[in-house]
Amino acid sequence: MKSVSIRTTHKKNAPAPQQQQQIANKPAAQTCPVEPLSPCDDLSSSIATRAYALYSERGFLDGSALEHWLEAEREILGQTQSA
Repeated sequence: MKSVSIRTTHKKNAPAPQQQQQIANKPAAQTCPVEPLSPCDDLSSSIATRAYALYSERGFLDGSALEHWLEAEREILGQTQSA
């Protein structure tokens, strides 16, 4: 019979619990708002937001994600083309 040994892994350079507490109490670095990488990213985000709104309006019923996405896409693209 072959023996199996189980090793635990420890982070050798992990800070001690007191250091972790000090790190957690430091104020977070200020971050700039992230802008979309391209107009497509912004469009995709708008469609996703509207699709979720449709999902919400219809009672959070599963099974219609594609329908909600396509309807949201038609609405958003219709708004941008008419503008």
